[in-house]
Amino acid sequence: MLILQVVSLEPAHGYGIAHRLEQISRSVVQVQQGSLYPALHRLEQKGLLAAEWKPSETGREAKFYSLTRAGREQLAAEKDSWAKLTGAVQLIFDEGAKS
Repeated sequence: MLILQVVSLEPAHGYGIAHRLEQISRSVVQVQQGSLYPALHRLEQKGLLAAEWKPSETGREAKFYSLTRAGREQLAAEKDSWAKLTGAVQLIFDEGAKS
């Protein structure tokens, strides 16, 4: 879900995605390359991401990922599911605070 969210902001390459996740989360979320690249590959295989080789900021070729229509739909579903889960957890915490 986090990868899809970052890519929904703008197309990005793997290092850029990891850096943006770390930046936005104020270094709380740090994704290792050993986890990130297999996840990107799976998301691409599922048709949630499209990839294109382009020059990066350094001038070297990098694989840039962008969100597909299916990826946007999946992200919306994931956000909805996350909102329900966090709402339910908050209800449990609130009930515990009443005791």
